[in-house]
Amino acid sequence: MDFVIPRPPLASLAVAGDSRRFPVHRIYCIGRNYAEHAREMGAVPERGQPVFFLKPTDSVVDLPGTVAYPPGTCDLHHEVELVVALHGGGRDIDAGDALALVWGYGIGLDLTRRDLQGAAKAKGLPWDTGKSFEQAAPCGPLHPVAAVGHPAAGAITLEVAGAPRQRGDLADMLFPVAEVIAHLSRLFTLAPGDLVFTGTPAGVGPLRRGDRFRAAIDGLGEVEGEMA
Repeated sequence: MDFVIPRPPLASLAVAGDSRRFPVHRIYCIGRNYAEHAREMGAVPERGQPVFFLKPTDSVVDLPGTVAYPPGTCDLHHEVELVVALHGGGRDIDAGDALALVWGYGIGLDLTRRDLQGAAKAKGLPWDTGKSFEQAAPCGPLHPVAAVGHPAAGAITLEVAGAPRQRGDLADMLFPVAEVIAHLSRLFTLAPGDLVFTGTPAGVGPLRRGDRFRAAIDGLGEVEGEMA
């Protein structure tokens, strides 16, 4: 097939222990999936309708490595998250069938221009500019389910310059992975290559140029990065 301009590169992520890469189709994110984080953001944690948003595929960048500090902000925040990679899809998926669609898991960060997000929220406007930008979703290598199973409990942590910032447990998710996938499938047609960022525990805070960070999830190891 011919194109009138050069075709943009396909977004992809590294796979642990494999030279092949995982192609990225869409990036879905859920907000307020840990009660303590919802409270620190001034929201009431509840198991009602999940809050979803999307990031563009050029948000992904491999960890370990450097991450570009984005323009237009002076208050960039880290949010460490369990990332789910799908090899199957569909619509109206039952939660009991959802985990069969999962290819693997990784450790990611949902980077957020908090000042832009806050200003948009205050005016009742969409806050895409706070969440959706280049390199806003750095992610470590993906681990296939065959190697790590389906993490449902265990520590999820992030430290900056050696100091602890975030600590939670995957078991504290208001909506566990299977339910997140099921809810998403009622709003979108899920597809192979989709990534799902599953929310962050409390303790979010600023990242500045030159900051080194380390994120870890039990069973998935740890990944490091530096803001450039």
